[in-house]
Amino acid sequence: MKTTSYATVDQTSFPLITVTFTGEKSSNANFKAYLKELDDCYFTQQKLAFIFDATNASVPRLSHQKMQAKWLKENSVLIQEYCKGTAYVIPNKTIQWVLKMILLLQNQPVPYEVFSTYKDAQIWIWNQIQKN
Repeated sequence: MKTTSYATVDQTSFPLITVTFTGEKSSNANFKAYLKELDDCYFTQQKLAFIFDATNASVPRLSHQKMQAKWLKENSVLIQEYCKGTAYVIPNKTIQWVLKMILLLQNQPVPYEVFSTYKDAQIWIWNQIQKN
């Protein structure tokens, strides 16, 4: 049985990595695959930054929200060392609330901002990348 991706991770504009949520409902398989792809972004141990585009995101199960928080906690040192910032594109208030819940479970270890448009997120994140 083929799992439909929960999110796509695009590294073609490295050091900017864009994670686009597909709208697919979270399942154990596709959510674990998404977290594995996030792990893989740190493989080269180079400075990077993320835009998480949740424009089409579906609300992940509570167990997956907890899994995301646990991933942040377990990778906090790695994230602090290599990630220059995270921009979230979240026009949907429900998904904004989900992000707040995840970050209540585990603080975001690097600077982040929430935007309603991709363009605004892109401007902010490139400024983060340019910082020393």
